[in-house]
Amino acid sequence: MKRIFAGLLAAAMSLSLLAGCGQEENTAPAAEDTQQQETVEPGYEEGLTTRIAALKGPTAMGLVCLMDDNQAEDAPYQFDLYTSGDEIVPLIAQGEVDIALIPTNLAATLYQRTEGGVQVLDVNAGNVLYVVSHDETLTDLEGLGGKTVYMTGKGTSPDWTLQYLLEKSGISTDELTIEFKSEATEVVSALAQDSAAVGILPQPFATVAMMQDQEMSLNFPLENAWKEYSPDGSGIATGVTVVRTAFAEEHPAAVAQFVADHQQSVAAAEEDPARAAQLIEQAGIVNASVAQQVIENFNPMTAASGEEMQAWVSGYLEMLYEIAPDAVGGQLPDEGFYYLG
Repeated sequence: MKRIFAGLLAAAMSLSLLAGCGQEENTAPAAEDTQQQETVEPGYEEGLTTRIAALKGPTAMGLVCLMDDNQAEDAPYQFDLYTSGDEIVPLIAQGEVDIALIPTNLAATLYQRTEGGVQVLDVNAGNVLYVVSHDETLTDLEGLGGKTVYMTGKGTSPDWTLQYLLEKSGISTDELTIEFKSEATEVVSALAQDSAAVGILPQPFATVAMMQDQEMSLNFPLENAWKEYSPDGSGIATGVTVVRTAFAEEHPAAVAQFVADHQQSVAAAEEDPARAAQLIEQAGIVNASVAQQVIENFNPMTAASGEEMQAWVSGYLEMLYEIAPDAVGGQLPDEGFYYLG
């Protein structure tokens, strides 16, 4: 597979904003027994401002239209964007953030460390990892043999994902050379200097690489191989939205309202990628031309909740646990990890 984009230089950081998701206020009463996670009617709670933290990346991309609608002084949400999950974790632990959009494995680790202090509301980002190179004939993992592979994320999800897939594919790490870079831009530079090398890049950086180098090919998403080995065909659940368990118990209607708002926000961005891209640029996240290409061609956004979320996340964590137990906090989360209310 080959995708070549026009030669645009884009300074990329990541993604996270959107467009028009107006909703009428719902004042439905909150359910009482949230520990049993009964169905709760969505509703805004008067006087309540839900504090939301998100990473500046694909995990926050589906929030943009909700953020754009949340401009009034009495708006129900307060949004703050961060560059690292390490900045968000203490805020959740200290009760300074109610809802957070973070990597899936970090959510599992946080659940263990806080003894059930957070629960997963939805999956907010699917696969974002793509193989790119100057060889348009490269179509699968087997083609990595004998190559030098540049990527970021040593000791994080991208690293564990690749290790898992190589092991399942029967490819020894001795058959290729993996070089880790601190930033995606360094991977792009390395590929420019070594035309025989391969890169594994997250979006939007994979798109940026091809915008900068018209000879670059987007070969295949890592998710292709991942689904081969997934028992139920589930893909890579890159990011999830978590809520503090105490907040969910106290404000179940507000939590249900956020889940509904998030779903509408994703739908609005998908319906109008151009507007969503402009909002992303206005927030200083990434160039609009990059954002629009990512939404239209790869669309990692989602807001899958309920049983679909549970099946997707649990399958992903089980596969990560197999290759690196510490990646998910040393053990798989129990059923309490999944908010099904």
